[in-house]
Formats: sequence, structure tokens, C-alpha cells
Amino acid sequence: MGATTLITVAPTGAESAKADVPALPVTLDELVRTAKECEAAGAAVVHVHIRDGDARPTLDAGRLAETVAALREGTGLIVQLSTGGAVTDPYEDRLRVLDAAPDGCSLTCGTVNFGDEVFLNPWPFMVELYRRTQELEIVPEFELFDLGHIAALRRLLDKHGAPYGGHVHCDLVMGVPGGMPGDARTLVAAVDALPAGATWSATGVGRTALPVMFAALAAGGHLRVGMEDTLTLARGVPVASNAQLVARAAQAAELAQRPAMPVAEARALLGVRPG
Repeated sequence: MGATTLITVAPTGAESAKADVPALPVTLDELVRTAKECEAAGAAVVHVHIRDGDARPTLDAGRLAETVAALREGTGLIVQLSTGGAVTDPYEDRLRVLDAAPDGCSLTCGTVNFGDEVFLNPWPFMVELYRRTQELEIVPEFELFDLGHIAALRRLLDKHGAPYGGHVHCDLVMGVPGGMPGDARTLVAAVDALPAGATWSATGVGRTALPVMFAALAAGGHLRVGMEDTLTLARGVPVASNAQLVARAAQAAELAQRPAMPVAEARALLGVRPG
């Protein structure tokens, strides 16, 4: 997969409360400042969930557009919006995320048990979201929580053609309670099942963060890190900032002799619209 490692940062997510995690960036200013720090530490993509004035997850169209504009103005990062939102968000709101005209978006390839909740991604919704990404020239990142999701991805590509930009890039989300486990064996099985020519990153949720990071680097993959997925640096040691997680990933990539990928190279790899 080349001599560099694409690092995506997912700084906020929709699960953690600001009251429980004071370092979580929830305001626009906090998010832009975090994005700048993470870009300096080696990230090339920012995967964005936003919060409202009370720090609750929201898919408000105005706030999303404002967030995309502010991240573009303040950083050179590829801006990827989550179309997952919170597990309670309706499909219509999740589809409208694309109206904010990000560079990329997440596209989850199937339903998954998510702790005590269910993250719903039925086939008709996947198709509608995918076709809208093609029309609006937004690059989808295919989020795969389980091996069955890879079969759904193949079906999507077979029936509806290549994504905008022509390149298939996936993220293996591992270690979610209800999804595939975050271990090297499962990662290798998932990578073996991917469509030919696809690139991939891997995300280890919670305590699977380090095993998945090392397995991904060993297998030639890319990395996603951030406080959406990981809140402790080590047992009993809370994460101080997203930049700390990006710096650790960049250091690991450097040790693997595949240093962090510059943003311009990431844009070319993913096929996003020129900045």
C-alpha cells in the first residue's frame, strides 16, 4: 500500500458525554483547534461528528455546513462527515448530512449491535446514501463492523458501480461490542475478503486500540484513531487530547517505516475533489 500511512482522526463521536470526558472537543472552536493540532501531529483526514449548544449529538444542517467551512478555512485536512450520527438519528437526517458538501463521508455497510443499542443500516438506506455520494461527488469511506458487511460492500459495488473518485477505501471498525473482535486473526480475515484494489484503515475501539493498530501496520494498512473510539492511553490513564493519539499513531507508523501520509498524497489516494 505504498510507503506512507494514512492517519484519520475521529475526535468526538456521538457516544461520550462532555461531562464525563472534559477533553472531548464539542464546540466548533474546540473542534477546529483539535483539527489543527492533529494535522500538525500527522493526521490527513478528520472524521466529524458535531454537537449542539448543550454538547448533545446533532445533525443540524446549518451547524454541519458551518463546521465544514471552518475546518476547510482552518486546516488542510480532508473533511469527512459521519452519516451515522447517533444510533437514534432518522435516515432522512443522515442523508441530509451530504448537503454540507464535505470531501468525504462514512457509509456503513450493514446493521450492527452497538453495545446495548442497534446501529441500523438496511440495504435500501445504504443504496440511497451511496447513490447520493456519486451524484454529489463525495468520496465514501465504507465502514465495516463485521465480516458480513464486506459481502454487502461487494454487492453495492457490483450493483451500483465505483464510488466517486474511482477508488474504494474502507475502515475496519473492530472491537465494538456486537461487531467483529479487535484482533490480528480477524483483521487478516477481513482484509482477505476486501474487493481487489481496495485500501483500508483499521480502528480498534477501547482496549483493542493498540492490538489493532499494530496488526494494521503489520498488514500494510492505514490507521484511524481518536477520542470517538478510545478514551484511555493505558490502563487508568485518560487521553489528554486527540493530538496525543495521532502522535502515537504517527510514531508507530514511523517505526514501521511507513511514516504519516501528507494530506496532498491522501487527497490523490482517495480521489477527493481538489481543495
